[in-house]
Amino acid sequence: MHVLLLSTYELGHQPLHVASPAGALLRAGHDVRCVDLAMDAVDSDTLCWADAVACSVPMHTAMRLALAVCGEIRSRRPDVALCLYGLYAGLDAGLEKTSTGTLVDRTIAGEYEPALVAWVDEIAAGASGRSPGGADAVVSLGRGRFGLPARHLLPALDRYARLAVSGELRLAGYVEASHGCAHRCKHCPVPVVYDGRTRLVGEDAVVADVAQLVELGARHITFGDPDFLNGPHHAVRVVSAVHSAFPELSFDVTVKVEHILRHGDVWPALARAGCLFVVSAFESASDEVLRQLDKGHTVADEIEAVAVLRAVGTEPRPSLMPFTPWTSAKDIGALLDLVSYCDLVGNVDPVHYSIRLLVPPGSLLMTSGALDGHLGPYDAEGLGWTWESDDPRLDAVQREFAAIAERAGNDSWPAARSYEAVRAATDTAFSTDGAPFLGPAPVAEARLRSALAADQRPRLTEAWFCCAEPTDAQFRTFVVDAATSPAGVER
Repeated sequence: MHVLLLSTYELGHQPLHVASPAGALLRAGHDVRCVDLAMDAVDSDTLCWADAVACSVPMHTAMRLALAVCGEIRSRRPDVALCLYGLYAGLDAGLEKTSTGTLVDRTIAGEYEPALVAWVDEIAAGASGRSPGGADAVVSLGRGRFGLPARHLLPALDRYARLAVSGELRLAGYVEASHGCAHRCKHCPVPVVYDGRTRLVGEDAVVADVAQLVELGARHITFGDPDFLNGPHHAVRVVSAVHSAFPELSFDVTVKVEHILRHGDVWPALARAGCLFVVSAFESASDEVLRQLDKGHTVADEIEAVAVLRAVGTEPRPSLMPFTPWTSAKDIGALLDLVSYCDLVGNVDPVHYSIRLLVPPGSLLMTSGALDGHLGPYDAEGLGWTWESDDPRLDAVQREFAAIAERAGNDSWPAARSYEAVRAATDTAFSTDGAPFLGPAPVAEARLRSALAADQRPRLTEAWFCCAEPTDAQFRTFVVDAATSPAGVER
């Protein structure tokens, strides 16, 4: 079987969620080609070669782009078997039939590899793989073992996001030591699929993948687990094994605020093993918003988490979601003050100031009652239920923040400039009768301050985010004639 695997977006990383199933399909005896559409278009010859096409959708941005890709593929190859797989594959019902038939034939969420291989095996055995009555939806949460991802089928690491630290750029790789999450934050897509379950990737499999990334030139590894400390003992074993094999390698992880505090004893060892920074979902500087989201932490906990990490020399990099139906203008000011008070101006990518709550189908917020009276109609293109703020100034400010984030990314603004632009926009939007809305930015107390200058703090050079809306530049023509430049054609 000729199988074409596509990635639209994986946060600037070489896409693990194409490399890993590619390895599984190769081991099952199939012929596989991979294209990362964030880097290259698919040429028409490759599309004609494929008996089946599967597109990875591990996050909102990827799903938005993937639906455009699938529409383009379906118009060119109405007969080809087409699948969406990954976290978002089962989260949207907007996969209706088109004029040429069903948009996709199968969606596979959860631990997708066995079901994806089985689908391709079915086609190889004579099944069409097509589903004229609508997409066949599969959610698989079985435990499995993972083999070596087929990274040789992907573009080189030097085409992807790098670690920037102290004026140096290092090649970076991406792995996952676990899937799912033990928690059920109401706005998160992970519990919709995993419902509080986690699935561990074997320590040997993680180390083997890190080894091939090091062979490809990686000097830094991102552990992209939804929460690296869901299984703290497993996480520590993985880090110990990787550090033992590659002592010069640095890494970053994603961890909930409550886990930073609950597992405070692990941070000295992780720092010694090379943990440079921790991404953590602070989201808001409002305890009420955090309660509505069921985050399991408070604003005071966010401040304490900064202190815990800074005490061992590890930098916090908060992810934010400033705009929700419960957000007030005061909350926006409080969040900007929190960033300054915790000495995080150099740690927040500008896109985070603009993030707006997504409410996809199946969201736990839909059944919690928290959104009663807030929701508008469903937006099939945006893949979520619409809502507006009670204060229309907040919706206007969110749009202004998004524009600032895009300009900052395009023109490589320093973090301080982005922060000041967002702060100025906030003051302009909410000031009344000439009186400033915001006072001076607060100064951090000693235990919260970083030892590094703001522009020297470790970060990845990809500044976008999984739940940010795709930019116009990300929507391109994804399939080109063989003679066309592989970079594709801008719409």
